[in-house]
Amino acid sequence: MHIVIQADAFRVIGITALICILAVVLSKRIDALDPLKKPSGILLFIIWLVQTLHDQVNENVGPKITRNLGPYVVSIAIYIFISNISGLFAVDSPTANYSVTLTLAILTWIFQQIATIKSNGWGSYFHGFIEPFFVFLPMNIFGKFSSILSMSMRLFGNVTCGGIIMMLVYSFCQIMSNGIVHLFDAAAGTAFNFIGPIVAPILHAYFDLFSAFIQTLIFITLTMVFIGNELPDDIKKQPASIQPELKPAVKNS
Repeated sequence: MHIVIQADAFRVIGITALICILAVVLSKRIDALDPLKKPSGILLFIIWLVQTLHDQVNENVGPKITRNLGPYVVSIAIYIFISNISGLFAVDSPTANYSVTLTLAILTWIFQQIATIKSNGWGSYFHGFIEPFFVFLPMNIFGKFSSILSMSMRLFGNVTCGGIIMMLVYSFCQIMSNGIVHLFDAAAGTAFNFIGPIVAPILHAYFDLFSAFIQTLIFITLTMVFIGNELPDDIKKQPASIQPELKPAVKNS
């Protein structure tokens, strides 16, 4: 049997390894910080980023669920953003591969189901498939899995479209460069694409930076909203850890 490994698999492994190395290095630097001094530079940005994302998760799902969901949201936010901007470094974005975005969407869906079952129980979870009537079973099943398709296709489609548009822009700039050179020398071959470096930076700023940030924000927002919608209000109001009530000891007379 011949096994074919996609080239994107090496990009995924490379970006994952890079994020892991950065996480270890930055974690050690944060641990070494003086608690009496204000952090600066990249450490200040990382602390601000983690705290901001943690607060957003806490606002949507409450302190109790944030304890487990917060690290996941921070991880996928960093991974998706770095993957989306990899085109700036002449590396094809892993999120332009549907298997990557599908995996991320499935992970979010799994967290959503776990939160629903833990909050409402197995009985309520399966009963939701036949609400309000049994005839709605097929539609409820489709609706239960529809978030996987919508989240994965949204991220994949936007990243892929950005890459295609940039490829068309570079091709058009090459044609324009050839045309200008041929005006002065009809016998000249393929010219250097000198128009591309002039036009492309503006478009890269949108498709590889601004759009990358927006798509990351949309994905993590949907993750928090989908999970938050499955949780009852009393679960969202529970603190991160509930201490058992201590009763005074009764002395036997």
